[in-house]
Amino acid sequence: MTRVVFISADGESRQEVDAPPGAVLLDVAQAAGQPLEGTCEGQMACSTCHVIVDAADFPSLAHATEEEEDMLDLAAAATRTSRLSCQIVLDAALESLTVHIPSEACNMQGM
Repeated sequence: MTRVVFISADGESRQEVDAPPGAVLLDVAQAAGQPLEGTCEGQMACSTCHVIVDAADFPSLAHATEEEEDMLDLAAAATRTSRLSCQIVLDAALESLTVHIPSEACNMQGM
């Protein structure tokens, strides 16, 4: 299991959940009620599942593909450690992962 810690956009709250190996971070986030829309359902055609990975955890992830990097160029408030959560598959070797929800996150499907 991987312990995933979600930090809210305002930094005021955190939610910890356990996720099994092979789980996609977007699915884990949505199941936990995080405000990530994932409009394209993981097809890398949008950036509505953008998260900011904690700098300490970023090197533990597989590198983003060129296609993901192109989509991140369109994400609001992207940083050096930004990723699309639909492209992060939790590896069995990953003990924990902390991600920050960008302040621009808005799940229109949940409204």
